[in-house]
Formats: sequence, C-alpha cells, structure tokens
Amino acid sequence: MRRSLYDSIGGFGTISKIVLSFYGKVLESEDAAPYFADVDMQQLIDHQTKFICSLLGGPASFTDDQIRLAHRSINVTDDAFNHIAALFVEALNDAKLPAADIDAIAKAFEAKRPLIVPR
Repeated sequence: MRRSLYDSIGGFGTISKIVLSFYGKVLESEDAAPYFADVDMQQLIDHQTKFICSLLGGPASFTDDQIRLAHRSINVTDDAFNHIAALFVEALNDAKLPAADIDAIAKAFEAKRPLIVPR
C-alpha cells in the first residue's frame, strides 16, 4: 500500500513548519498581506495546518463546501491565488521536500482554486 503524502513528508510536524514558513512569506508580501489584515493569524495557521494535512491524506478533513464558505467574502482573484500558491511552493522548497512531492502538493493545492476564487 502506498503511503500518503502526509506520511511520506513527515506528517504534522513537517506540515506545521511549512505552514509557519508560508505565512511568514505571506505577511511579508505587499500583495498577499492585505488579505490577512484583520485575521486571527494563530487561528488561521491552525486551520491551514489542518487543511494541508487533510489535502495530503492526513487525519483532518475539510469538505469543499467548508472551503468555499470560508473564502466567499474574501474575493480572492486569480492573480492573488497565483501569488499565494507561489509563496506556498517557496515554503515547500525551503523545507527541502523532494521535487516530486512538491509537484504533487502544488497540484493538490491548485485543484482547490475553484473553491477559493469566485467565478
């Protein structure tokens, strides 16, 4: 049986470090930071860590409806999503994950675009 990405990259500990690195990059970005100006970052980091765990086959679980509802009032644009996705990939690279895992994680993240960017 093939191990999940969650297990193969090191589980919750690794994902937690990646998410912290990612939000450090987000908050330093002039383009991305405004989306998070009035957000409880500790709570968001907790939710995002669980979301990424879920995305990679870990123990948490989020439905598409939950993701769509959480983002519906934010009005994320395609350009903003692209920028945030690039920052996430930077955080994955910083964690020195294998290229194949980074590619698979980036594709899983991209697959959620329709739930986050309103059409």
